[in-house]
Amino acid sequence: MSLNRLALRLYWDPVMMGPGKADLLQAITEEGSISAAGRRMGMSYRRAWALVEELNAGFREPLVLSARGGAKGGGAQLSPTGEEVLRLYRQIEARLRETCAEDIARIEALTKGH
Repeated sequence: MSLNRLALRLYWDPVMMGPGKADLLQAITEEGSISAAGRRMGMSYRRAWALVEELNAGFREPLVLSARGGAKGGGAQLSPTGEEVLRLYRQIEARLRETCAEDIARIEALTKGH
C-alpha cells in the first residue's frame, strides 16, 4: 500500500482552494472551455460554472476569463492571476509531498495494508 492521494485544502474567508478546483483550473487551461473542462471531470456545466464564479468572486482579480459565442463558440482561459494561483497551489502540493514524505511513510507503516 502506498499513499495514492494527498488532498490540500486552503481556506480563506470567503474562498476555499482545494484539489477539485485546482483540477478544474488545470482542465480549463487544457480544454479552453469551462463546459469541456466540466465534462472531462464528470461534472455539469452548471457546477463547473458555479465553481468558477466562486473562485472569481473570492480573489482580487478573476482567475478565469471567458468569452461567449463567436465563430468558435466562445471559450475560457486562466487569467495571469489564475495561472499564478494554480502554479502556487501545485507547488505547495509538491513541497508538502516531498517535505513530509518521511512522516507520511511512518504513518503508512502503521496502516493495516503494511
